[in-house]
Amino acid sequence: MWNDEKLAKLRQQFCNTNGGEMVDPDFRRIAAQIFDPQGRRTAPYAGLPTLLDAPARADGSAEGLQVALYGMPMDLGVTNRNGARFGPRALRAIERIGPYNDALVCAPVHEMAVADIGDVPFRSRFDLTRSHEDIETFVAGIVASGALPLGVGGDHSVSLPVLRAIGRERPVGMIHIDAHCDTGGAYEGEKFHHGGPFRNAVLEGVLDPERTIQIGIRGAAGYIWEFSTLSGMTVIPAQEITEASLPDIIARARAVIGTGPTYLSFDIDSLDPAFAPGTGTPEVGGLTPREVLRLLRGLKGANIVGADVVEVAPAYDSTTNTAQNAAQMLFEILSLMQFSPSLPKG
Repeated sequence: MWNDEKLAKLRQQFCNTNGGEMVDPDFRRIAAQIFDPQGRRTAPYAGLPTLLDAPARADGSAEGLQVALYGMPMDLGVTNRNGARFGPRALRAIERIGPYNDALVCAPVHEMAVADIGDVPFRSRFDLTRSHEDIETFVAGIVASGALPLGVGGDHSVSLPVLRAIGRERPVGMIHIDAHCDTGGAYEGEKFHHGGPFRNAVLEGVLDPERTIQIGIRGAAGYIWEFSTLSGMTVIPAQEITEASLPDIIARARAVIGTGPTYLSFDIDSLDPAFAPGTGTPEVGGLTPREVLRLLRGLKGANIVGADVVEVAPAYDSTTNTAQNAAQMLFEILSLMQFSPSLPKG
């Protein structure tokens, strides 16, 4: 029963403390890394905008990092509406994501060596082939430094050169959350567009289709994605995803990828346009942010060796909700990396 004695005890415990002083030992551990002794923390709207408010590295170096955040502002591979080249800038402009992940019980930017190392330095704003070469070279440098790459696109064609860099020594598995399978063939003489990166990755030997699962697939273009099932990929249509089915889908995803090295690619159009209208190829009937959060958080401990968040085209969203949701998923993926067996030692 509430009484004056209990109130006096609470006053004694909390009236003279600051916002960074916690009672729970786990919360105290997190707070000690985020707050200074006077209870202050960095304002999310101050300073240089970076991905997830991570420290910035102007020289583009990933040396000494465990995870390197970077941008790929390129959308030369789109088949529909362009504008995803502004995706990295839009995510950097989001004021506050994290810093604490209450579901995975971690503060990844503070508990790992993480930095935003800037954007891929493209040699041409017109040449798709050269742009892909630039991405591969940039990511290969991150891999050589020992860090895990976590990129923001850009259209989905950027995933192919990233996989070339990550899968150079052996093909990797993949968790692919998207409205589209992106395993189409050549269109109008171009096969390296954003609708076909994963067909190309399999054929180039950098992606293992039997360790690949594609989740959230829907829309009117299913007939052009037969490569997915014929090559051995597991495809989960959006209509099969409900709150009740998510535990089984998570278990299936973990069984498909096993314990081997795995890439995670998140396309913002996997979300229903109600939550993410700012994308090049929106498809109704998509996932909710809550469903994706549950899905991602269920992958804790997976052997993630790299990841991307792609297809944010902010010009089609006056609310910034698309970038907000994309930044949240970027944060969730970074949090997953903290528990990956491939995370470099800090």
